[in-house]
Formats: sequence, C-alpha cells, structure tokens
Amino acid sequence: MTSTGAPGAKAAVEWLAAVAPDPEACRWEWERNPHGVALLPAGRRWDVLILPGGLGHPTLDVLVRLVDRPGPVLADFGDSRIGFFVPPGTAARWLGTGVRGAGAGSWIVVPHPGRSTGGVRWLVVPDGLGTLTDPSLLELAMHEAAGALAREEPQGGGAS
Repeated sequence: MTSTGAPGAKAAVEWLAAVAPDPEACRWEWERNPHGVALLPAGRRWDVLILPGGLGHPTLDVLVRLVDRPGPVLADFGDSRIGFFVPPGTAARWLGTGVRGAGAGSWIVVPHPGRSTGGVRWLVVPDGLGTLTDPSLLELAMHEAAGALAREEPQGGGAS
C-alpha cells in the first residue's frame, strides 16, 4: 500500500516539512539522520489519531474500501500502534476508548516519505496535496473493524 514515487515523495516532504518550526532544518534532518525521521508538531495542518495495531490494521483495511485514498497513515516499530492523519482539532474532540490523540502541543516522529526506515514507517504516504482522513469515516471504519474482530473472538467469554 505504500507508494513512493519521486515526485510524490518530494511533494510529501514539502507538505510535511511546512509544519516544522524550521522547514529547511527538517528537510536537512531527514536527509542526514541515519534513521530518516524528524520530530514534527501536530495540530497545525493535521492531528494524528493513534490506534492499537490490532484495531488499526483492520480499520485501515475497511477505510481503503470506503475511500479511494485515505490520508497518511503511520505504523510504529512492530506495528503496535497505527496513526491516522486527520484534520486539526480532531484529537481534542475525539472520544474513544483506547484511541490516543496527538494534536496541538504534541510532537510525533515522522519518517521521510521517500525512504525506508528501520522503525516508524508509512502505510499510506502523504500525497503532498493535504489529503487527510475524514474523522467520521475513520470512526465508521473503526466500528466495522471492531465488530469484525469481536465476531472472530473465540466463544466462551459469555457474550451478552
């Protein structure tokens, strides 16, 4: 699902770096840091909703069936958490058990969009145009994914 065309990666770099306090320093860090990551502030152009990996992957599967192209999606090392880029302000309004939000005042580790890193990686690379995931569609996808996961759980827990 990851796409890394050179023109798309350049546009994605510019879009992401624009939120940095010093965009030129951000681009420099990405190019020279052996880990290929930069620390960027959330809450300016986007927030990030962070789901546990067990729910995040099925949610992404549902989301790609609902829309042609979701907004950017990150996975951390080991896929234990999946981060969906959503419009700014979403994290402050989000109410959901087990979902963490990174909004204004938060910083996240962001990998270079055109390079492979050993840790955090893109599942959906930013398109450079500012496409974000609609929070309502993300919530719908989460509910559908959670329902499917619940149906897959072994019986014996005493469902009500």
